[in-house]
Amino acid sequence: MKAMLSAFILGLLFALGLGLSGMVQPSVVLAFLDVTGHWNPALMAVMAGAIGVTLPAYQWLFRRRRPLFEESFHLPTSERITLRLIVGSVLFGVGWGLSGYCPGAGLLAAAGAMPTAIVFSVGMLAGFYLFKRQEAPALSKPPLGDLP
Repeated sequence: MKAMLSAFILGLLFALGLGLSGMVQPSVVLAFLDVTGHWNPALMAVMAGAIGVTLPAYQWLFRRRRPLFEESFHLPTSERITLRLIVGSVLFGVGWGLSGYCPGAGLLAAAGAMPTAIVFSVGMLAGFYLFKRQEAPALSKPPLGDLP
């Protein structure tokens, strides 16, 4: 129950941060990417703020033997850069750059009944579903295109 309450509170904080910083407006993200036009550095300020809070928090957290509400940390075990990671990163970037929504901002904007965000969120959830469907058999195979 503590883990669920913690997840709720942290999700609420994240949503408040996205809303207060204006990151639910695709125009802010798209203006950041428009480096030759009307560039807006707001996204960079938000990222710097997130890193400034997260780095010391992680330093503190990983000094602990276990998380506050779990028995152990659940961290990725692979440290390799794979073709699958690169392709996924590129697809994420293309989706974010064209729509102006990251997943969190898209869901938050959809909750605010923004029509484009609702369409984005439905498409994103459909993508999640399709990935999960194709992922199940792929988990039994070695990673796609490991890089040295």
